[in-house]
Amino acid sequence: MMERSYTSKRKIFNDPIYGFITIPYEIVYDVIQHPYFQRLRRITQMGLASTVYNGAQHTRFMHVLGAMHLMTRAIAVIQSKGTEITEDESKAAVLAILLHDIGHGPFSHTLEFAIANGVSHEELSLLFMHKLNSEFDGQLTLAIEIFKGSYQKKFLHQLVSSQLDMDRLDYLKRDSFFSGVSEGVIGSERIITMLNVANDELVVEAKGIYSIEKFIIARRLMYWQVYLHKTVIAAEQLLISIMRRAKYLASRGEPLFGNPDLLYFLTSSYSLDDFKSNPDLLDKFAQLDDYDVLGAIKMWQSHSDFILSKLCSMLIDRKLPKIEIKKEKISDEILETVREKCSNSMKISIEDASYFVMSNRVANSAYSLETDKINILHKNGSIVDVAEDADLLNISTLATPVHKYFMCYPKIL
Repeated sequence: MMERSYTSKRKIFNDPIYGFITIPYEIVYDVIQHPYFQRLRRITQMGLASTVYNGAQHTRFMHVLGAMHLMTRAIAVIQSKGTEITEDESKAAVLAILLHDIGHGPFSHTLEFAIANGVSHEELSLLFMHKLNSEFDGQLTLAIEIFKGSYQKKFLHQLVSSQLDMDRLDYLKRDSFFSGVSEGVIGSERIITMLNVANDELVVEAKGIYSIEKFIIARRLMYWQVYLHKTVIAAEQLLISIMRRAKYLASRGEPLFGNPDLLYFLTSSYSLDDFKSNPDLLDKFAQLDDYDVLGAIKMWQSHSDFILSKLCSMLIDRKLPKIEIKKEKISDEILETVREKCSNSMKISIEDASYFVMSNRVANSAYSLETDKINILHKNGSIVDVAEDADLLNISTLATPVHKYFMCYPKIL
């Protein structure tokens, strides 16, 4: 078959956040067209946040295209200020950010460890990138080095993964837009315009410090108000319980409706080593998306197992568990008491009540003093951590992780 010309691959996406986004390189078009990448159209960016914010139904596909757009802008700005970035490096950085989330499974972070046993989406993204690199005759080799942070120019990796990367700049603005929560609005264009490189480190020119302060506080507010909203947590815990029960039944040989690839992961637990040693496993994972999980859950409502049926009906009908959030850890005694009430009320065992009474911890840290810091570049050439330089916010205080503990249980109790 004759290859398409590059001219025919210069497509334009009309993005609701940035307007027109162009495809900067031929290889980018080819990667976007790959089935691995197209799967991201069927994976929601914000898990079950739409149970609270009904507009938050945008996809990982939209997010990574937005991050790619910001990367092209950031590279152009940095080049204009005298830092050399070759065409190959530019192309590789664009590919690295484009593929940084390709390893996400159904419902993104919600089921991150529920389908692939203890395997993070970053680890799966790297495996996907290696497989694509093989298919594209090594054209992603440099992108993989940048993604891993092993390339000699450290600032290129920081554009992909750091406390001020193109990923965060896009998802805060995009998630704010689709959820309708204005606290997440940030001046991404202003921040990118202030970017520079000093001593191979990504820095922000001093006149952009107030935009950075707003970026940090916006991130903190979005986590408590949207990502860790108590009702969103309750919905996501319910989904995790559903998958846990389905895995339990599948391991016992109980018949379950579902995509064969979904059932494949339900019947066994696979580690990162399994993915590395069995290339077919990655292809099976690549067949999974939100539709497979939701379709199965709709059918499982009528399953003969009461626990699975009840959990699924609760999610589909949005009869979400009640949730209590506290600053102190929920004691084992309280959990045991609530599970006993659940057991008596629903006429199920104490063990089965654990599917309905769930407890865990969430944490929110807007800025980390330990990882790559956001450095501010002053006109005299001095470079200062934003935590020391900010005059509006006490960023050191914001850097302290805030932990909260929750307990979910049926509203009938």
